[in-house]
Amino acid sequence: MGVGDGNGWVVCRCGHRHWGVFGAAGLLLARRSPDGGGVEVLLQLRATWTHLGGTWGIPGGATDSHEDPRTGALREAMEETGVHPDAVEVLGLVTSADHGDWAYRVVLGRPSAPVRPHPANDESEALRWVAVPDVDGLVLHPGFAHSWQALRAELDAVLPV
Repeated sequence: MGVGDGNGWVVCRCGHRHWGVFGAAGLLLARRSPDGGGVEVLLQLRATWTHLGGTWGIPGGATDSHEDPRTGALREAMEETGVHPDAVEVLGLVTSADHGDWAYRVVLGRPSAPVRPHPANDESEALRWVAVPDVDGLVLHPGFAHSWQALRAELDAVLPV
């Protein structure tokens, strides 16, 4: 058990190929728009060299054997966006994909301190705060696109407009 031992491809019992030996997790970070116009979420444009690169999604990745989904999601977000876990108030945890022996979990959060997201490694081409109604207009990572409406409903429940 160690740092990075979750990296790798697996095939779940459904026959789908996934990144994350022990599953994967991501952070859906949301905030009120600075202009008061509603809620925005932090999205990541995946680097073209990554699997399904050139699509927008949330920062995240493989969880290691010693991590729970919350810890893994916050670690991955820090690695990819520079947002420190101590600057995130966790609002909830949602399983966005569950294949029995593999799952992707999403931590819902909001900044609890000032954050300045930036591409902190080469996995991100860009990071952007996107108004919730505008998310559907982007080219989304297929997994995120599939779960976005359910995630949006969960987000609305914990951070209403």
